[in-house]
Amino acid sequence: MTKRTRRNHSPAFKAKVALAAIKGDRTLAQLSEQYDVHVNQITTWKAQLEGNAADIFGSGGCAAPQAPAVDVKSLHAKIGELTLENDFLEGALSKAGLLNAKR
Repeated sequence: MTKRTRRNHSPAFKAKVALAAIKGDRTLAQLSEQYDVHVNQITTWKAQLEGNAADIFGSGGCAAPQAPAVDVKSLHAKIGELTLENDFLEGALSKAGLLNAKR
């Protein structure tokens, strides 16, 4: 008996099969034969579709979660603060004669 190689199905194919299973006009055995996929796989895809369907209709219909907006002004202020701090410490170390010994 030859072993079947592992198949990777596209998300569109999975959605098509899961929607066909949700419609219920055919049995899982018929769908399995039609799409050449195991019944357990169809059941898993159907459960995933039903479980994640609410995410599609949340926040503007976008399935991917939105990243929080970045406050650019506060980031620029923090960069300026750290730059001033580094310049001050560099000046203090060079006056103490420790900066040249480290480099």
